[in-house]
Amino acid sequence: MYELITLSIFIFILAIFVATGQSLIIALSLGLLIFVIYAFIKGNNPKRIGSMILKGVKSARTILIVFGLIGILTALWRAGGTIPFLIYHSIGFIQPDFFVLYAFILCSMVSILTGTSFGTASTMGVVCMSIGLALGIDPFLTGGAILSGVFFGDRCSAISSSALLVSELTQTNLFINIKNMLKTTLIPLLITVVVYAVTGHINSNTVISSESVSIYSDSFNLYWWVSIPAALVIVLSLFKFKVKRTLIISIIASVFVCLYAQKISVSEIISIALMGYEAENATLGPIINGGGLVSMVRSASIVGISSSYFGIFRNTEILLEIKRWIKNLSLRTTSFFTIFLSSILMSAVSCNQTLATMLTFELNDDLVPDRYKLAIYLENTVIVIAPLIPWSIAGAFPLSAVGAPASSILYAVYLYILPLYGLLTERDKPNS
Repeated sequence: MYELITLSIFIFILAIFVATGQSLIIALSLGLLIFVIYAFIKGNNPKRIGSMILKGVKSARTILIVFGLIGILTALWRAGGTIPFLIYHSIGFIQPDFFVLYAFILCSMVSILTGTSFGTASTMGVVCMSIGLALGIDPFLTGGAILSGVFFGDRCSAISSSALLVSELTQTNLFINIKNMLKTTLIPLLITVVVYAVTGHINSNTVISSESVSIYSDSFNLYWWVSIPAALVIVLSLFKFKVKRTLIISIIASVFVCLYAQKISVSEIISIALMGYEAENATLGPIINGGGLVSMVRSASIVGISSSYFGIFRNTEILLEIKRWIKNLSLRTTSFFTIFLSSILMSAVSCNQTLATMLTFELNDDLVPDRYKLAIYLENTVIVIAPLIPWSIAGAFPLSAVGAPASSILYAVYLYILPLYGLLTERDKPNS
């Protein structure tokens, strides 16, 4: 009883804060307080509860470090001319009417190559948003296309951490899972392409002028080698370098680009890395400004607080009652629907993709005897549903990194079509 009451109160608070536009950090902090009270009622002393929280936060240590590195990287890419270079040489070849579709395709391709949604959002996503702003495209549209694209590859790339996680949880072969994912993604992908082609065409009427392009060459020294920091991210990811190492190498390259291409002083580089880049040209500012360590504070706070829940969840019985409820529900519906529904709940409670995937697997492990079917069900539900939860870092970070509004979640077409397609086609009953 305490478990359901605790989770219901937490979800109610989150819903209120989301509906009223209040700070999600405050809502998550209140959630932490609620879970601490629950743990105390269940007989845990303050020292043990503190240990649970600390273990949960430590589990997200790598993610928090990556967030900081991405904030620094995107600021230096702006200041060093890497992003302006890509915009300058791309904008003339892009037809504005179909830019939303281009953004989706470009982010999908890079996410397949790199296997990371966050890395794709902070690199190709930032470039696409900058180009979109230069073309006058509504950030709501561009943000939705980017969010769809970065999770296209995050789901089915051979080097994706989420694909590897599902493979390990279900004890299945990664490449067989990828083959199955490609089969189930074909129709949702085609529908997504059509939607973005039509809506992007309807909502774009920008004409590219020579002045809008020359502003980049007037403000930056656009030597070919200013693109090296971006190329390094792609190349090192293909060689399966660890994300932190890849970002650090790109940052070092960006520092040299700032020093020798743009003649920026060391003190200015440090300031930009911490506070973000601000263009001197007022016209360029809304397109290029951003990044910096401080830009990651909100996302890092969400991860830090939500990860502290994990320690409490693992050391209490808070999810036990939900598992019983899921089991009863499964007797009256299909396995896919049961996993679909539980993934929404777990994504809402966990606030991040990794924990949501692990919890959804735990709740549904005994419902689907076919491990490969269970793997594809997880890939077509929780992996793409997690970024649709407004307070989940899975979607909040990519949108924050590219500077898109939170409402762009509503336009992440692929992330909706994929699970809905599964609801229509997967009709098998759970294992009794």
